[in-house]
This record gives sequence, C-alpha cells and structure tokens, in this order.
Amino acid sequence: MERISLLSMSGRELDRLFRRSPAGSPPRGTADGVFLLMPGTPAARPLARLLRLAWRGKAFDDRRAGMTNLVLPIGLRAVRAQVRPGVSRLDGGACHVLDYSRTSLVARHVRDEIREIAPGIYLGLVHWRGLRVGRFALRFAPGRGAAGAC
Repeated sequence: MERISLLSMSGRELDRLFRRSPAGSPPRGTADGVFLLMPGTPAARPLARLLRLAWRGKAFDDRRAGMTNLVLPIGLRAVRAQVRPGVSRLDGGACHVLDYSRTSLVARHVRDEIREIAPGIYLGLVHWRGLRVGRFALRFAPGRGAAGAC
C-alpha cells in the first residue's frame, strides 16, 4: 500500500485499517514518514508536503529498544522514545508503542501506536495526554527496516 493511497483514505477508513492490522514485526532501521492530517480531503497532500519540512520519519534502534524522530530537511535526529509491545488505546489489540514519557521533556505527554499494514509499512496513531490527535505512516525501504519485510 502506498502512502498516497493512505492520504486519500478518510479517517474512518484509516481507523478500520488500523483495527484489522496486526502489530506486525518490530520496526528496525530508518523509515520515511508522512503525517496523515485531514486524510481523504483535498488538503491532505499539501499539508503532508508542508509538514515534511519539519518531520521526515523515524529511526529505530532495536538494540536500545528506542526510536528517534528525524526532523528538518537534513534528517536531524531529535525527540527520542522508548519502543515496546503494548495494547492500543483504539481497540485493545496488540501494537508497538512509542513512549516519550521518560525520554523527552518536550513530548513527554505523547504516545504513538503503530501497526504494520503491509510489509514494511506502518500506520501510526498519535496520542497526547490520552487523546488521539493525529495519524502518520512510516515506510521502510524494501528489504530493510522491519524484521521480515520483503
């Protein structure tokens, strides 16, 4: 599944996709990211392009059970999180939790949840202070990233 099609899906369709997807393989390596703001509307693509100037994706380090966001056009590593298996706040099913509460003062109230919707492609939900506030997608290069990705 391409990110472009994810931008075309409505929020309800993305939630259904998240619900029916397994947690998948633990993420490893560097993933290209895209925000899914106002999905399914004409504004989704321009917003994704604009926000790409600030956020590029995530770099996962399975040896440290951690992750760092890639920011700015140069892909600067900033804002770390712990990565662990967990339970989704959306539906109680298994997911990978990206927990910023002990690693970042700036994002300490943020919790991301991700599930693998296709080999090497993850759909993520962003929670702030327990409220879901956004969605994003991550794509690992083919043959790299998620364990077992083609």
